[in-house]
Amino acid sequence: MRRAVPLRRSLLVRLLATSMLIAVCAVAATAWLTVQLTTRAVTQERSRTLAADADIYDAIIEYAAGHDSWEGVDELVRRQAGLTGTRIALTTTGRQLITASFPGAPDAVAASDVPTATVDPLYLDRGIVRDASGRIDPRAVGPYRLTEQERQALHRHANDQLACLRKANISAEIVELPSGRAAVREFSDSARLGRCLPDELAIPVDTERKALADLAALVERCIERTGDVGVTYKIAPDFTVRYGDDGPSADADRALRQCAEESRREQLRPYVAPPALLFVTGPPGPESGAVRLSTANTLPIAGTALLILLLTLAVTVVVGLRLVRPLRALADAARQPADRPAPVPVTSRDEIGYLAVAFNDLSARRQALEQQRNAMVNDIAHELRTPLTNIRTWLETARDGAVDLDQEVLDLLVEESVLLHHVVNDLRDIAALEAGSLRVHPEPTYVRDLLEQVLDAHRGAGEVALRLDAAEDPEVTVDPVRLRQIVGNLVANAIRYTPPGGTVTVALEMRPGRMVISVADTGPGIAAADLPKVFDRFWRADSSRSRTTGGSGLGLPIARQLARAHGGELTATSASGCGAIFTVVLPVPSHDQESH
Repeated sequence: MRRAVPLRRSLLVRLLATSMLIAVCAVAATAWLTVQLTTRAVTQERSRTLAADADIYDAIIEYAAGHDSWEGVDELVRRQAGLTGTRIALTTTGRQLITASFPGAPDAVAASDVPTATVDPLYLDRGIVRDASGRIDPRAVGPYRLTEQERQALHRHANDQLACLRKANISAEIVELPSGRAAVREFSDSARLGRCLPDELAIPVDTERKALADLAALVERCIERTGDVGVTYKIAPDFTVRYGDDGPSADADRALRQCAEESRREQLRPYVAPPALLFVTGPPGPESGAVRLSTANTLPIAGTALLILLLTLAVTVVVGLRLVRPLRALADAARQPADRPAPVPVTSRDEIGYLAVAFNDLSARRQALEQQRNAMVNDIAHELRTPLTNIRTWLETARDGAVDLDQEVLDLLVEESVLLHHVVNDLRDIAALEAGSLRVHPEPTYVRDLLEQVLDAHRGAGEVALRLDAAEDPEVTVDPVRLRQIVGNLVANAIRYTPPGGTVTVALEMRPGRMVISVADTGPGIAAADLPKVFDRFWRADSSRSRTTGGSGLGLPIARQLARAHGGELTATSASGCGAIFTVVLPVPSHDQESH
């Protein structure tokens, strides 16, 4: 039965609590920031009235373009302040007050860090006058202002032009430029305008010719300072630079245009008011403070915050359920009995999916280990039962007086007890090797002598010839006791499966950085299907597992574990009917490493 997880420990509840806390903090911070930014933006917007009402700036620029000083600007400033409901102050670039529409202007100007705008008709503020075609205000005419006589003459020519256009049924009108020059502007076909245009409207008058000549001289001096442009040019009445047939390079054109503009500013500077700073603030009174949001503005913000909160809650619930569902399936599968494992379905490829795959793999390995444990218990019981049964049978028979305890019976009992002792020792060794508690004790050892000792110990064990194939007798640092045990187990196993008259050959070969010992027999060999099982515990080549065909079935697993304890490996190769070869490969340190 599945136990319910307490709510306070539930992953879903903790995920919801964390997400809700984050969402509340995020919504609260966003709402607070929105209110603060909105309030500040509205306040700054009110303190910068000029950005919303360009008429103030345009009116003061117009005054500066037509006057060479700020004397008399007081009336204009008061009139603009009254029309817009703002407070206006005008100072020099050094913050000296010129005029203001309210008392206490010096203190207000000193408290303001940034002026609303810089008033200079020769350097228009493009951020305010967005439709300006240039940086110089066209109303700054200076020496180009026509006399009354020149103005009237040009108006007569313009009237003639207008009459010509009306005869051709072309709508047009006369406009007067800031300098007093009359011009004709038609509303339809400009091609007909050229046929009616008298030459007098296109020719500069005396005032303009003199001013253009002065401007040309200023441009020429500017070009001399920057370097010769190498091109023929002239300044047109519309202050543009026109070239002859040989056009200028891009750099020369840029230099000429810049010189023309700077020279025009130099020419007009004595005729316009000096640059000034303009300060425009909101109306006096309590309403000039921070702007407060109304209920109509507050409710949408609160509704939006609540909607975000609800959406966060819904998304968190959905994500949490999707996250908890596979975890619960894992918990249910983990509670299943060991003999009835249930695989967990893998429904995703994320971390939980990887966890499900790992859990299924762990369950499979647990089941395999359980089967291996059961098989090992049965094998141990089988291995111990035979000698114990023999000992018990002979002892009970002797107790009943059926046989005498003569030397032959005693030898048999001793042989069975020795066999039982070997099985127990083998089990202890393999357990220690698998647990990593068995240590090897390397020391310099003459390997050829060790192999001869092993073969001498097994001579007479059967009608099998034992042969050593070793061309040299190297001194190697190994554990001699464990190496003797490894080779002894392999030789005993080879003798056991070699028929009478066969041969068991032990070969020694030294290779760079390693030593190779092989034990080959002329027995029946090992089938290809059985070769991967030869190092399994209690495995024998015969399926009946009769003790007449071999020992405990632990010799080869112990030999492999001892080889690995030396940092080496034990492998087996064979073909059915061709004998078997067991090869031990052990690392051999060089003389330099041994000296360290």
